[in-house]
Parts: sequence; C-alpha cells; structure tokens
Amino acid sequence: MQPSSSAPGRSIHAQRILALDPHRPHYHFTAPANWLNDPNGLIDWKGTVHLFYQHNPNGPFHGTIHWGHASSVDLVHWRDHPIALAPTPGGPDADGCWSGCAVDDQGTPTLLYTGVSPQAVCLAVGDETLETWRKYEGNPVISAPPPEIAALCGGDFRDPFVWREDDAWWMVIGSRREGVGGLVLLYRSADLRRWEFVRILLTGDEQAGRYFYEGAMWECPNLLDFGERRALVLSVQDAQLRLHHAAYFTGVYWNQEFTPSMGAVLAYGDCFYAPQATRLADGRYLLFGWLRETRSREAAMAAGWSGCMSLPLIVTLRADGRLALAPAQEVEMLRSEAWSLSDLPLGPHTVRQLDVNGNTLEIEIAFVSDRSESFGVAVRCSPDDEEQTRIVVRPQQNELHVERVEAGVPVATASMPLTPASPLALRIFVDASTLEIFTEDGRYLATRLYPRRSDSTGVRLFTTGASINVRHLKVWRLTSIWR
Repeated sequence: MQPSSSAPGRSIHAQRILALDPHRPHYHFTAPANWLNDPNGLIDWKGTVHLFYQHNPNGPFHGTIHWGHASSVDLVHWRDHPIALAPTPGGPDADGCWSGCAVDDQGTPTLLYTGVSPQAVCLAVGDETLETWRKYEGNPVISAPPPEIAALCGGDFRDPFVWREDDAWWMVIGSRREGVGGLVLLYRSADLRRWEFVRILLTGDEQAGRYFYEGAMWECPNLLDFGERRALVLSVQDAQLRLHHAAYFTGVYWNQEFTPSMGAVLAYGDCFYAPQATRLADGRYLLFGWLRETRSREAAMAAGWSGCMSLPLIVTLRADGRLALAPAQEVEMLRSEAWSLSDLPLGPHTVRQLDVNGNTLEIEIAFVSDRSESFGVAVRCSPDDEEQTRIVVRPQQNELHVERVEAGVPVATASMPLTPASPLALRIFVDASTLEIFTEDGRYLATRLYPRRSDSTGVRLFTTGASINVRHLKVWRLTSIWR
C-alpha cells in the first residue's frame, strides 16, 4: 500500500494567513494551500462525490505533482482527505502523477492516471474510504502509444478517461502529431490492466479541422454519453504550448467510431481549462474545470496558493447539438441576504448604483432593450469607478464582453457570443478573484479579476446611447463553502 500522506489540513492558522489574500475565493473549491490544477478522478462513490486534483504540496507552482483529494455529500461543502497519490522514486510516475480518472471496478475504486516521465498510463486501487491507494505492481499498464503514433507525438500521451460499455472497459487518451494537430486515441481492455489500441478516434487535422480545433495537443478528453449522441470534450493546447481553451464535439458514436456533426467552445474567457465530468447517481453529468491564475507567478508565490475549481457545473445536450452548462442547483444553498427589484427603466447614458455590495455575490438579471446600444452591469466597483469589472452586452454584435478597468483604464477583456433574445437573462457569480457568467441557453464564460482596492465591492447598472428596462434583478450574498 502507498502510505497515506497527512491530510492537507485547513488549520485555523493557515487559513488566517491565506485569508489575508483578498483574491482567494470563498465558495469555489481551492486546495488548502499551494498549487492546484486539473480536476481528476471525479466520481460519485456511494453517495459521496470525490474530487481529486493535480496538486503540488511544496509550493504554489507546477511541479512535483501529486493527487490532492476532497469529498462532498452536497456538491458544495468539502472535506479534505490525505493526498491520494505521490510520485514513487524510481517508478513510472517518479516525475509526477499527472491527470487521469476514477472508476468503480465491481466495488473496487480504481484510478488510472498519467505517470511521467516518460508519459504512460498507471493504475492504483483503493479501499472503501478512497484514502489508501495501492499502485499496481505491473505499472505502467500502457507504457507508450502505438509505434506509429509514438514516432510523431513528441512523447505527449496523457490524461486517460475510462468507462464501462459492452462488457469491456474503454479509454480515450490525448496525444498529437507534431506539426499537424491533436489526437484522441481509443483503447479497450477486459480487466483495466491489459489494453489494446483500437483506433484514432478523432484528429485535429482531418475530421475536426473544419471546427477550428487544430491545436498542437488535445488534452483531458472526456466522452459523454447522451443516448443517441455523444460529446467528446477536450482541452486545446495551441502551437505555442499555451493552454488555450476547452472545446467539444457532438456527434454519433457507433461501432467504436465517432463522427462529429458540430464543434464549439465549451467555456469562453481566459482561465477555464482541463474539465472533467462524471455521471452522478441521479443521472446528471457533473463537471469541474480548473480556473487558472491570470495574475503573475510572483503574485501567486507571495500569496501561497494558485488555482481554484469552477463552480460545480451540470452538462446537458441541447436539441441543436450544443452542450449547455449551468451551475448545479445545490449552489443555491449558499444564498444568504437577498436584494431585488423589477421593471426598472434606465435612460440613455445612465449609471445606476445599487444598494448592494460585496465580493461574494450571485446576480440574476434580465434586460429588455431595443438591441441598438450597449448596456450591462459592473461588479467589484470602487466608489469613484476608477476600478471595476464591466459586463457589457453588445446587441448589434450579439456579444457579451468583460472589461476590467484599473485606474480608469481598461486592462484586459474576455468575450462570449450571445443568442439574440429579449429579455436577455444572465446569471453572474462573483467570488473574490473569480467571475463566471451563464446565459439561459447554456453559454458560459469564466475569467479572473484582481482588484487592488479593498473598497471595490460596488455593483452598477449602466447604459450607453439607448434606454433599457431591467425586467428583473436579484442579488444574493453567498456564504463560504468551508464549514
């Protein structure tokens, strides 16, 4: 057995130190300290959801990657567990236990993950508590991709995602062809230990090229079953090795072949990456993504932590083939004080300050406009508006635009297409340095913001050159997820 590392611990002393960082989220999952990236091993185990994650216990930077571990009985409040996986000196994961998944193998919890270096698939089995893990003596269970792919992938072969179907285990895993684009490979096994390569399931240069996802590497593939159609979710690392965005394809999966009929961006913005999904006992698909830092490495090092998870998201498939994301209904249990209004007319060139403020808010708002001029809502506003984050609806472009303003100057932007609608309804979540925005038709944007002023907590409504009506507005303060 791999010895259980001590629990990460959220000691009162450590939390007081971290609480000094005004950018640390309150209702998004974070590691107790140090580095967090990809969600891993997401599984509903006997009524408790377990979330594993890429973690460096030695500092707020990517290195010495372990698997952190937490669990929740309500998708919202979390309990820390001991570190699940640590690199084994001299083993196939000596340089890190990278991303992978968890499955229930006839009552035995089993992890399949990426060992480095070189990148290979490893296996570990756990006990009933999911706290003690034994690495398989025969690791790695897949030592390398097929020779014809190994010759062209530059050693990139990672992030297994496994499911049970037709009395067999199936795996998708990410890879690439150097200078060409991403690959998703399909494998089959009878026992999770001996794997057979079946085929390349999808390539970034041929079948999928018309959907503009020819990234240098396709990471963290997930194949989700919606009955007649399936969704292949992946993360795109571009040719400059930047973590670019999360995307998906939907289509027909038949006889171990996937034929996509459409592709789209899963999450807009500049920080969401490496999502992982799992089927809950009630049939819903739960998904988390990593919200990476967009502040400097130096700032993260000084703060003592880096990275958080998205809100718990529910994934559904729309009739038009698009995937839709929405916050899990369980998030509503965090609501405390509420403030609301309805049928508020705003004239042209208006700024309306609301009688509510805070840095942990949920906002529901519906606008009715003539769709001729921009309007929106600003959050994290200083009293003099020199610092704020503006969520701007641009009707003529059918676009939502996020604009961060520091010292009166816009410094960064993120955008998302909108489906024409009246009223236009948005759900907005503000949590210290995180901002997540949802539309009624399932589009989603995530970005990070780092206000410098402690008084940047105001909320404003604004218009430009035309009148609008705020059909409905409700604001809640949200409580911490840490009991």
